Amino acid sequence: MDQPSTLVHVAIPRPLHTLLSYSVTAGEIPAVGVRVAVPLGKGVSVGLVLGVEAVAADSESEFAIKPIQAVLDTEPLADAHLLALLEWAARYYHCPLGEVIFSALPAALRKTKPLSKAMQRLLKPAAQPAAIAVEPDNALQLTASQQACLQSIQTWNAESTPRPVLLHGITGSGKTEIYLRLMTPLLAAGKQVLVIVPEIGLTPQLLTRFAHFFAEIPTVCLHSGLSDGERFKAWLRARSGQAQIIIGTRSAIFTPAPSLALIVIDEEHDASLKQQDGFRYHGRDLAIKRAQMLAIPVLLGSATPALESLYNVQTGRYRYLRLEQRPGSARPPALQVQDTRPFELQAGLTPDTLQALRNTLLRGEQAMVFLNRRGFAPALYCPSCGWQADCAHCSVKMTWHARRNRLVCHHCGAEQATPTECPSCKNPQLTTQGQGTERLELLLQNHFSGFPVVRIDRDSTSRKGELEEKLSAVRTNEPLILVGTQMLAKGHDFPNLTLVVIMDIDHALLSTDYRALERLGQLLVQVAGRAGRATKAGQVILQTSQPQHPLLQQLVGQGYTPFAKQLLEDRARWSFPPYGYHALIRASSETLEPALRLLEFIAERLKASEQVIQCLGPVPAPIEKRANRYRAQLLLGSKQRGALHTALDFLLAGGVKLRGCSGVRWSIDVDPVDFS
Repeated sequence: MDQPSTLVHVAIPRPLHTLLSYSVTAGEIPAVGVRVAVPLGKGVSVGLVLGVEAVAADSESEFAIKPIQAVLDTEPLADAHLLALLEWAARYYHCPLGEVIFSALPAALRKTKPLSKAMQRLLKPAAQPAAIAVEPDNALQLTASQQACLQSIQTWNAESTPRPVLLHGITGSGKTEIYLRLMTPLLAAGKQVLVIVPEIGLTPQLLTRFAHFFAEIPTVCLHSGLSDGERFKAWLRARSGQAQIIIGTRSAIFTPAPSLALIVIDEEHDASLKQQDGFRYHGRDLAIKRAQMLAIPVLLGSATPALESLYNVQTGRYRYLRLEQRPGSARPPALQVQDTRPFELQAGLTPDTLQALRNTLLRGEQAMVFLNRRGFAPALYCPSCGWQADCAHCSVKMTWHARRNRLVCHHCGAEQATPTECPSCKNPQLTTQGQGTERLELLLQNHFSGFPVVRIDRDSTSRKGELEEKLSAVRTNEPLILVGTQMLAKGHDFPNLTLVVIMDIDHALLSTDYRALERLGQLLVQVAGRAGRATKAGQVILQTSQPQHPLLQQLVGQGYTPFAKQLLEDRARWSFPPYGYHALIRASSETLEPALRLLEFIAERLKASEQVIQCLGPVPAPIEKRANRYRAQLLLGSKQRGALHTALDFLLAGGVKLRGCSGVRWSIDVDPVDFS
């Protein structure tokens, strides 16, 4: 009698929306969750086993089924919960499952290479840490409002199916202290806590804070600034249960944690939590889904909650708490809107602002000038013939970096030497327009020669350790001026920083992107919140040529909550998120026409299918050309989430093929936050 044979169903890191099946012999049946090496075309691919099926030996198949080549792991890399989360994410974001799974694994596990015996041993689950008495270092006394918030969260988290909690606390109100107190009993019981932050720059400071508070608790950090080896070791410690505190950026949401008991999302509003290429997931939303699947609490903290989160509070999906005061004598800073139109500016700064900076330094205090544009100047041009330094590969201008004397495209990374004369008319007197952090740094150094000027942006902190070195200089509390981009907008606590100057917000006030005003409001409140966080009074100067803009006046005069309420009312009027649902289909090709033609075909196909959705476009992308490819986009919208996903399923089920569109790449972005 023929013996039954076994098939394994495998996900591979390729753009396939199906699993591949391979045969195995009786003695080498792999467990679900382990890697295998499988034949693929003329080569070999790594795959992850997602299913094992026994079939009759005499059963017929339409295709010849190949055997796997090797089982690469002795232990599953992901448990059933994590695999279920990844499968859900692949369905929701309409991304091939294999690409989702392997983007969630460390680089060392994306290869057809077995791990060393030492690494294999680390894959075995460690004994769960025994319950211990956790005694915090340097614990601050909670205020009455902090204590009330903590008690409410603890009560809600004890429910059998806890709802997400949104902690809306003004900058400097002590949200982190509540995180720490909430974690204490869980860590004492041997459980694990996952803390997600939006920026790499926030992780060193947070690690230091946690290390002081939980001196004896093993902690790991996961972010893209680590080497592959460092990241893999941290992943292994979390997976084995050895590390109880896991701190990381958005991809850390996929970290295995067998004893996970709480997820904290700090700065939950931040757009950096959304992945912008490949598998375009949102870290906050997947954190909420993971907590729901495990029936564990999730806490979202922000001084400027996302409109989606405030809407979820209104509809009862989230619980809500508010912290409206800073501890001790610290008070929110005074905010002054300064009209730039009457002034002759120096590197974008008004004479009044320069005087305010001087007064701050002379008092022995620190100031910060915020400009979200790096480089010396965003445009180099010829005043004689009008030539401009455009990127040859993108439809944008190149930024001049004076210290390196290079022109750099901030979109594709292309660089070139700065010309000594106009390439068009040979005029040797080229000039610049606009300002960046590098130009601002030079002006301030010349203007305040007796005081340090510390610039913090991606260019000045590219080498490992540079960011922490610069932040350490600020923490000496010596008088200085801090110049930087959005890397400084959140999370940092500088006790002697009393003045914040915010420059160049007009483009956001005048933008056609419906998310621009929300991002602007969040940025202004977050940046302003760096001032006056200790005992000294803080001041914020907001420079703009649009001081009468009604929403800006509302934000400054009434605060973030009424501002956000107005934006929600505007969104409801147009059925924009969170009152409707969007998916953005992007296409790119070597010329614009094939990309537009493919998107027109998709739009016609969806309309013919009678799906209950709206198609807006196709149109060229705001940045039409990037890295030598022309880009177009089609926005799909619906008042019903299910209808939108049904339309996307319909689109993918039939495939998208159109004559004359070879070489066109296209992708789906569900719940997009960036339309550039």
